[in-house]
Amino acid sequence: MNNSQQYAIGVDIGGTNTKYGIVNHRGDITHNGRMSTSQYLTAESFVEALFTALRPAIEEVGVEHIKGIGIGAPNANYFTGSIEHAPNLNWKGIVPFAGLISEKFGLPCTITNDANAAALGEMMYGAAKGMKDFIVMTLGTGVGSGIVTGGQLIYGHDGFAGELGHTIIRPGGRQHWSTGLYGSLEAYASATGIVLTAKEMLAETDQDSLLRRYPAEALDSKAIYECAMEGDEIAKEVYRFTGQILGESLANFVMFSSPEAIVLFGGVTKAGDLIMNPVREHMEKNLLAVFRNKVTLTFSELKEADAAILGASALVWSIRKQGNL
Repeated sequence: MNNSQQYAIGVDIGGTNTKYGIVNHRGDITHNGRMSTSQYLTAESFVEALFTALRPAIEEVGVEHIKGIGIGAPNANYFTGSIEHAPNLNWKGIVPFAGLISEKFGLPCTITNDANAAALGEMMYGAAKGMKDFIVMTLGTGVGSGIVTGGQLIYGHDGFAGELGHTIIRPGGRQHWSTGLYGSLEAYASATGIVLTAKEMLAETDQDSLLRRYPAEALDSKAIYECAMEGDEIAKEVYRFTGQILGESLANFVMFSSPEAIVLFGGVTKAGDLIMNPVREHMEKNLLAVFRNKVTLTFSELKEADAAILGASALVWSIRKQGNL
């Protein structure tokens, strides 16, 4: 069967909702939908509901035309096919998720964490198409990363490599709200971290700011962005500071793996040049001369609404032999 007749199912599992779709080899999503994740107390009940939701589309396409299922999920282990101790899912412990999916659907299933799936999506359909050495940073509620070298994702010996968001970039700095670590990148460069930075800056000065029109509990990254776009100095300084920390961190990552490009993806990137300019400045100024002006720093080219599904589906097309197929 040639590629034009083949399809992959992509599933992105989040703590609250799950997105799914059927994707052809060109990256066209022919069928898509979403369902709740959080309402299912067991993985088995979730798998049953996912199968029910996808069955009409599978029957329309023809199961014989579907090559497999790719899944991006929190704490997913590529090697074992399990979701392991995911803090934001109801299914606790180690869940043999790929096996459950494969048994129910009668199709091979590959699983990895959501940031790794995003990296595969960028390599097949997006800004990293044709590249063999790059890093994808997902900047949303948290900070995730997928590292590709020599055309292969870096998984490490146990399947969990590439957690750049939890590297310590400000030793003794801000305590992370979940891990308890002090000074991790995620504590600063995520949407959550940006809000914390804004609150700290507001507390340190009496300077007038549009941010003060929001009660503390209502201040979010969207409000900070809108105030920055209106010219608010504190809001703009929040992005400059965030960009500095992210840029310094990226310099470390560049000197580790010497990528051709770093692709930034996620809600934080909607700030555009407010975040990108300080990121680029502080990345370049903290690099050894041999690395300077060699790394393309760019935003994702994938539509945010489709990226998670495309990234997960790209697992199916991956040339590398998958451990849980």
